[in-house]
Amino acid sequence: MFKRGYQMEDLLIYEKEYWGQSYRHIAGIDEVGRGCLFGDVVAAAVILPEGLVLEGVNDSKKLSARKREQLYEQIMESALAVGIGFVDAPTIDRINIKQAARLAMKQAVEQMSVQPDYLLVDAEKVDLPIPQVAIIKGDANSQSIAAASIIAKVTRDRLCQGEWEAKYPEYGIAVHKGYATKLHREQLLLLGPTPMHRRSFLNNLLNEQQQLF
Repeated sequence: MFKRGYQMEDLLIYEKEYWGQSYRHIAGIDEVGRGCLFGDVVAAAVILPEGLVLEGVNDSKKLSARKREQLYEQIMESALAVGIGFVDAPTIDRINIKQAARLAMKQAVEQMSVQPDYLLVDAEKVDLPIPQVAIIKGDANSQSIAAASIIAKVTRDRLCQGEWEAKYPEYGIAVHKGYATKLHREQLLLLGPTPMHRRSFLNNLLNEQQQLF
């Protein structure tokens, strides 16, 4: 699965460092949906047992939908705690997407049944008084962050394919997951935005083609 002898244990480098400093409940945190035009930004926080290696866990963007679903079940079964945070489109428009992603991450940690004592965060800072480190490309370098990316991605995709698709079937949300695909842009131009579209994103993307609101 990994090239040139890459081992799953390599994804525990950061975890091992902080386990070695007597931290026991290390949470990986990641978000999905930052670049979407539609719907919530979703974050997840995951604490895995010390030393556990989950084969196949990787950056969710590098996995097939089927593999993500399989790993989602394994992570949920194995984790000491999982938390998920949601920030909706009106809030994204009000506070901007960066702050919304950070808020979703904070909510995810606060939802956990086990309080983490260290946070491994994918290239962000979580506004909580817990020791933490921001890791660039964390979802490709930390098993805990990769697990969080899978939980967040599967959670959001299920919303796109279920509740959100049922609410706005004419927009093709189940297909494009809210991203700015050709189909999505065409339907926006034809129908205009829904209350779940991020108006601040649409202004920048489509105002040269048509005044949507």
